Amino acid sequence: MSFLEILQATVTDMDIVSAVTSTVFIILLGFFLRKRGTFDSTIGKTLSKVVLTVALPALAFNAFMQDIDTDSLKQGMNVLIWGIAIYIILILISKPIFLKFKGDQQDTLRVLTIFGSTTFFGIPIVGAIYGPEGVLYASIFNIGYRIFLYSYGYIKMSGLKMESKNIKTMFLNPIVIATFLGLFIWLFQEYLPQIAVTPLVEDGATHVAFLRIDQTAVWLYKPMTYLARLASPLAWLAIGATLGDVTFKQAAVDKTSWLYSFIKVVGVPLLNIILLTILTVTNILPVNIVSLGTIVIMMATPTATVAAAYAISFDKDALLASNASLLSTVTAVIMMPVWIVIVNIIGSTGLFK
Repeated sequence: MSFLEILQATVTDMDIVSAVTSTVFIILLGFFLRKRGTFDSTIGKTLSKVVLTVALPALAFNAFMQDIDTDSLKQGMNVLIWGIAIYIILILISKPIFLKFKGDQQDTLRVLTIFGSTTFFGIPIVGAIYGPEGVLYASIFNIGYRIFLYSYGYIKMSGLKMESKNIKTMFLNPIVIATFLGLFIWLFQEYLPQIAVTPLVEDGATHVAFLRIDQTAVWLYKPMTYLARLASPLAWLAIGATLGDVTFKQAAVDKTSWLYSFIKVVGVPLLNIILLTILTVTNILPVNIVSLGTIVIMMATPTATVAAAYAISFDKDALLASNASLLSTVTAVIMMPVWIVIVNIIGSTGLFK
């Protein structure tokens, strides 16, 4: 197929188009409802809390309720390795990228570039595009993110040593608990006590781990699926409402924030594509197209809320952090459909299986 044929097939694929339009339209709906006054000024934070404490943990846990095989295990481990390696790479290269900036400004730009809103912004889009497989890889990828965000990110912005409260935040977060619990069940399901279940469409019984609640406790799994489905629409409404609550004009004149937004939303995901293509072609750390797409979406996200909060809390150029957060969010909303199309075109080349 020629490039134009691949592009045409991508932009006419209703699964891709509907996932992109759902994201954009619901964000715009949240923006409109906030501007109109239907949503008050607290709605963004309220919806965010629901998403982060209920919907995303359910989504992350449910993603692991599937059979394990050699391919998925290999992919999961490769994504985990890359999810740690990429943050080390970004820590190293972010300093020369922002070398002309000094002091607090440089520290803030580096931390905001390294850490995006992978959980709140990225996972709902991954789920809409790639389904449970994408969410599984996204949850595994986020393990490295959590480790570095609450260690390196905190130390760099605070100037202090690692505190016990941050370690508690890292491991007692509902999403982290759900991820590790789901990962444990997924990895060790063959070694856990087994229960015989009778499939609805097959004769005879099959044996599954007792913690595979999608098979053994459907009465519990079903309400969790409903909660998981709330993650995407509520997150997108919250993003729209948040954008509707800030002044774009003031941020738009900040050239530094525009530079940061370009590096964060364009440069970082492009770097991932280049490096993962090399690692896959050389068979050093091969990933499939779902893993690649998941990683690109996760890395093309805007400023992480926690990273921006660090800048504000420790007075590390709080104005820059606020402007950068706004502009990177707008840029990410515009660029996300572009990245999805680019990944789909790359997938059509056959480089990634």
